[in-house]
Order: sequence, then structure tokens, then C-alpha cells
Amino acid sequence: MAKVILITGGSRGIGAATANLAAQNGYRVAVNYVAHKHRAEEVVDQVRSAGGDAIALRADVSDEQQVMEMFNQLDEHFGTIDALVNNAGVLAPLSPVVNIDSQRIRRIFDVNVVGSFICAREAIRRMSTDHNGQGGSIINLTSGAARLGAANDYVDYAASKAAIDTFTIGLAKEVATQGIRVNAVRAGFIKTEMHQSVGGSERIESLKHTIAMQRAGLPEEIAEAILWLLSDSSSYCTGTILDVTGGR
Repeated sequence: MAKVILITGGSRGIGAATANLAAQNGYRVAVNYVAHKHRAEEVVDQVRSAGGDAIALRADVSDEQQVMEMFNQLDEHFGTIDALVNNAGVLAPLSPVVNIDSQRIRRIFDVNVVGSFICAREAIRRMSTDHNGQGGSIINLTSGAARLGAANDYVDYAASKAAIDTFTIGLAKEVATQGIRVNAVRAGFIKTEMHQSVGGSERIESLKHTIAMQRAGLPEEIAEAILWLLSDSSSYCTGTILDVTGGR
């Protein structure tokens, strides 16, 4: 039986690229979305057109009840889960901390951090050998901003991703004897709608001189890293944070 993967924020960008690549690697795919239903359905159609199996599942990952309902729907459709990619995340317009309000900070942490915790919890309850599961793998998406701080841009987003770095390391140690590997991909400047929505397409171009490879990355390049960490080729990796930042 083909393995099952759940990708949060899977309707576009890195999530969509990961869904398609996972399907090419034989996974049955659950595409989570919250606002872009038509985009999620497009990803599902792409997977099915290529001969794969996929479904779209709506849930705001910051809402615990919605996450639990999503996992119940996953159980009903696929009966199991082998891999979780915590990809859902939000940014806010570029701003120094002096102009940031608490509502913005809470929203970013609710989605980026709380959402990842809750989704991982539900996946562990199904994967863990301590809970009669068959093991599995969790991949968290973090950011080069966690190392750099993102001063004057989005320190709140950077801080949320630094929390994901620590979460990855701690959770990996916690479930290592339960058949679950937990790793992360630390993405750099990637050509996605999310980044362009807050800084515009010109921003990456203006900052490419800060990247050793002198270019932005592609969602497909992050997807390749995710699938490698999910594969048996990385079987001795857990608690690993893989930088895919072009040398930035």
C-alpha cells in the first residue's frame, strides 16, 4: 500500500510543489488549505491526472478543532498517515518592531508555531509505535530568517521560525524511539506568492547580492529537499535542519 502524506498549506508554492513531487514518488497525498480551495483542487487534479491519489482538506491549522477534524477526515479517506509536512505559514507586511501590534504577532505565531505543534501532535498519535502506529516522518518548514533575524522586515516571522527550529530538535529527541523521524528544511528566499505579497517581486531581485548563488530558489528545490528527508536515503537523520538557502 502506498504511503500517505499530509501537506499543510499545500495549495500553492512550496506546498503544491511538494504535493506533486510526493505523488511522483508514490505517495497518496492530502492537500490542506484554508482559503484557496480552487488552488487546492487544482493540485489534486494534477496528482490524479498523473495517475496518483489525492484529496483536499480544509482546515485553519491555528484552530485546534479544525485540525482534529482534518485528521479525522484523513483517517476516513486513507486510514493512515506516514508523513506530515508542516508547511502552512503566514507573513505580514514588512515592518520594524516598533510598528507591530500584538494581533499581528499572535496571528503569525498561531499559524506558524501553534499550528505546527497541533498537527505534529495529531500525526504522532497515529504514527507512534507507542500508540500502535507504524512509525513515520515529520518535516517542518523553517526559514533562513530564523538565523538572520529579519531586522526591519519581519522579526516576528523570523522569531516564529526560530521557534520551529527548536521544536524540530526537541520533538525529534522525544519521538526517536517511537519510529518517528523529525527534521526541518530551512528555506531561503524562494519565488513564492507569499514572499511576493509582502515585498513584491523586486525585493528578491534587490537582495540577491546577499545570496552566495546570486538568485532566489524555486519551490521545487525545497520540495526536493523535503522528499529526501522523507526518504530512506536520510534514514539516520533526525533533528536535522537542512539549509536550502543558496548560501545566504
